[in-house]
Amino acid sequence: MTLSDAVAHLSPHRWARANRLLIRKALAEFAHERLLTPEAAGDGRYTVRSDDGRTRYTFTAVRRALDHWQIDADSITRHRDDAELPLEALDFFVELQKSLGLSDEILPVYLEEISSTLSGTCYKLTRPQVPAAELARSGFQAIEAGMTEGHPCFVANNGRLGFGVHEYLQYAPEAARPLRLVWLAAHRSRAAFTAGVGVEYESFLREELGAETVDRFHGVLRARDLDPGDYLFIPVHPWQWWNKLAVTFAAEVAREHLVVLGEGDDEYLAQQSIRTFFNSTSPEKHYVKTALSVLNMGFMRGLSAAYMEATPAINDWLAQLVQGDPVLRSTGLSIIRERAAVGYRHLEYEAATDRYSPYRKMLAALWRESPVARLEDGETLATMASLVHVDHEGASFAGALIERSGLEPAEWLRHYLRAYFVPLLHSFYAYDLVYMPHGENVILVLKDGVVRRAIYKDIAEEIAVMDPDAVLPPAVERVRVDVPEDTKLLSVFTDVFDCFFRFLAADLAAEGILDEDAFWRTVAEVTRDYQRSVPELAEKFERYDIFVPEFALSCLNRLQLRNNRQMVDLTDPAGALQLVGTLKNPIAGL
Repeated sequence: MTLSDAVAHLSPHRWARANRLLIRKALAEFAHERLLTPEAAGDGRYTVRSDDGRTRYTFTAVRRALDHWQIDADSITRHRDDAELPLEALDFFVELQKSLGLSDEILPVYLEEISSTLSGTCYKLTRPQVPAAELARSGFQAIEAGMTEGHPCFVANNGRLGFGVHEYLQYAPEAARPLRLVWLAAHRSRAAFTAGVGVEYESFLREELGAETVDRFHGVLRARDLDPGDYLFIPVHPWQWWNKLAVTFAAEVAREHLVVLGEGDDEYLAQQSIRTFFNSTSPEKHYVKTALSVLNMGFMRGLSAAYMEATPAINDWLAQLVQGDPVLRSTGLSIIRERAAVGYRHLEYEAATDRYSPYRKMLAALWRESPVARLEDGETLATMASLVHVDHEGASFAGALIERSGLEPAEWLRHYLRAYFVPLLHSFYAYDLVYMPHGENVILVLKDGVVRRAIYKDIAEEIAVMDPDAVLPPAVERVRVDVPEDTKLLSVFTDVFDCFFRFLAADLAAEGILDEDAFWRTVAEVTRDYQRSVPELAEKFERYDIFVPEFALSCLNRLQLRNNRQMVDLTDPAGALQLVGTLKNPIAGL
């Protein structure tokens, strides 16, 4: 790759389009979070003014349920005094710094994340524009690589600070370039391998790597007069090796606490989370999730060695709970378990930091089951994030699935809600158990465009039990959280209604496929059907009433604008919420 090839995607017309799309999203989501208050100018037109009042952004928008602003990107204009100016996202944030609550310290780093997000959009605009209808008939990894937007709420959702442009082109999921993982041998005095029931280190490693590769790696150790029995193997993201471990862990390498073994033989594809890899050589093998010290969407994307120790046990516990509950079983819900994990403890960095420090999250990995092996004839997979993907002509992936299914839109929606939403409801009401059920954390099993069942993933780091009296095994105890009673139901209202259904409902309404009233009426009907099926939980339904007239607006961008290096204090996640006013509940009274 030449120097100019690396930035060939950064052309004037693509940059202009990327800026327009990002400003559209910024206006919509910041108005939703009440950071900006657009002034109505009649005929569906609105104006937003800069902090000094001299610059104005004018646009047309449709306002939908949950105070959702559906803005026409091509309608946006920018004027300063009497002159029309081009749309420049970096200028936008400087002009509105005070309104957005961006401190002088945060602003430049946030601008860097915005620049990276814009660059990523430019790259995506160079890719073949696949119509939603075609994508809906594509394979799992083609869909994964075909996503163009990222998290629907976050404006700076593609920061990936740490990646150089050549690394972005190598490692970003949208680049869809196969890679091989780097493998290190870690001395057992500083490393630990933990696994779920029935998983044993040696046999697991040979299944994942292949006997020939394991023997080759053992040979590397023996050639240095080291005993393979003294070491554990750890898969590492290539970026992490070249940019972090080879330098930051130099002492460990010099003292042979860490030994470079080489690359594995299997090829992997990066998933939407950027640090999780699908085995494209052998799709039935496990996903591998690695530590990656890249700043993205409010967090450094490391993996804690300490957290890894309990990961398999938490997954086994949840899998047993799901399998043992008749309601969850009837929905077809499954989880893909994190079956094994390995972590390395750098003792000197541990002595110098608290347990939440990024320095403790540089070298760990886990293996997660692949959903491919569970598919029945005719079934396919799609990340749930795909449902809110809209193609270059404004057609949604969800709409394409509905058309392919031949079902009435509301009936298609019922199938999806029974598969995805009912398990969330039942977990909450029966067990005080909540997930982080956003689009990237859920895989949908489809047949002929119809959602058959849902698969939840990213279990150990994302689930929480909010019942202080729940009896949990000691290894699972860390998932217990203390959450105020009045915010417990936000796990549904914020994570599901506001951060996913809001977008899905708006897309289907904009296409004329299913109007908003019908969408939310269907959500209400499926919820009522579920509640009637478990009358023994009536007291819980009353205590946590999902049909209340309104609920608190919890703002995600406000978290990132306040602190884009660590959005949430991990010692007090509920206390970190940015609650601003309320939203009308779209299923109230239905």
